[in-house]
Parts: sequence; structure tokens; C-alpha cells
Amino acid sequence: MDIARPALEPTAATVAHDRARIRYALLGAGALLAGVWIAWLGAWMLGWSLDDLGVAPRQAQGLIGILTAPFAHASFEHLMSNTLPLGVLATLTLYCYPRAARLALPLIWLLSGLGVWLFARSSVHVGASGIVHGLMLFLFVIGLLRRDRLAVVTSLVVFFLYGGMLLSVLPHEERVSFEYHAAGAVAGVLAAFLFRRRDPSPPQKRYSWEQETARDGDDELELPRAREVPVLWQRAPGESGNGRVIEFRPRPRAPDPPPPTLH
Repeated sequence: MDIARPALEPTAATVAHDRARIRYALLGAGALLAGVWIAWLGAWMLGWSLDDLGVAPRQAQGLIGILTAPFAHASFEHLMSNTLPLGVLATLTLYCYPRAARLALPLIWLLSGLGVWLFARSSVHVGASGIVHGLMLFLFVIGLLRRDRLAVVTSLVVFFLYGGMLLSVLPHEERVSFEYHAAGAVAGVLAAFLFRRRDPSPPQKRYSWEQETARDGDDELELPRAREVPVLWQRAPGESGNGRVIEFRPRPRAPDPPPPTLH
């Protein structure tokens, strides 16, 4: 889906296009969640082990996990903990930055898995938490870089809802892959810097008081120019050189007091 440059005032065309962007974002996030749930339900019903889909660091057979690990989850609780933030963050990314999302989401997906394969502990790492952390940092950082109204509001909302994820990039639980979180966060920051200009910025609205220009002689608060200020000690052309001199008479001096009497 492409995106037209936003208009200042909503029209029928812009409203229809905005609705199309909302549908695009909801369908894209829904398809991602559907793939995660179908993979987990299929493995659970068929009794398959999801460890085969995970990332095994520094092992050749673990490279496939870079692509498949986000579809695998260790338990139903693990799946549920990733479902809501993944849906919300993916929807916001696809709605606010539809052009950047085409490159940012694959980059976060691949780099988070590659970082785990290169630097993580020797275990099997599964789950979509790396993508969740990457999308959260992507939305937060790109809002700081772009600074338009939509980007800033989205950045603040994301930080308010999921700012606590920043603590999970540090080791705190043995069975939690903080490496996946940290790799996803780094990928999200990198994607924000790389793709911050992919989507057009909305035009800045100019208010009426900014568009008004001062008319000559109509602005009482406008200071006059230096050459327009009269100099008091200069006479006008043709003025006589004889001026009136006012004499200031000195004050009369008080008489000296009499000398004191000595005893």
C-alpha cells in the first residue's frame, strides 16, 4: 500500500485514504498474529516440538530459526504474553509508517535472529519477543527523529504502554532470552535511523497570525528605523541660527555663621 502526502484539512478523499490505511494496518497485523497462532496450534495438536524452529546459536541447523523462531513459543503463556504487544505495535507501525514498515519489519526480524545466533547463550531461543522489542524501539526512536505530530504522539503512547520493556534487555531470569530482546532493540533503533525519511512528513499548519504581514504605518508596536528617529540637537533646514538662551542665576550664598564663643 502506498501513502499520499497528508493534507492539512480533511476531505472526502483523505478520509477514505485514511480508512484504507487503517484496514491495511489491521489486516497486516492480523495476518502476522494469525501465522504465529496457526504455527503454535498446529504444533500443539500434532505433538511437534517447536525447538526445531528455534535459533540454536552458532550451529548450522540453527540458522533456520532466524526465520522461524518468531512463530515458535515455549508455552501458551509465552504466546499470550507476546500476542497483545505484537498486535498493537505492528498495527501502529503499519498505520503510521507504511512505507518504512516494508523494510523495518524484515530488518528487525532478521537482525534480531542473527544477533541471537551470533552472541546468545548455547540454548534454543524461540518467540516473537525480539520483534516486539524491535518495533517498540523503532516507534519510539523514529518519533524523536521525525518530530511531527503523529510521530511524537505515537512515540509517547508506545513508551507509556511498553516502556518497561527496556529493562528486559538485561539478564534477570534464567529462562528468558534477554539476548533476543537486546538484539531486537538494537535492530529497531537501527531501522528508525535508516528509514525515518521513507514516509512523507505532514505539512506544518500555519495559523492566521503567522501569515499576516505588517502594513506600513499600521503596526503601532513596530519600532521606527534609526534614520527615522529625529535628533534633538540638529536644526531643521532653513531654521535660524539665533536661539534663545535661558540664563540660570546662581543661588544666593548663605552668610557665614558667627564664630563660636570660647569658655
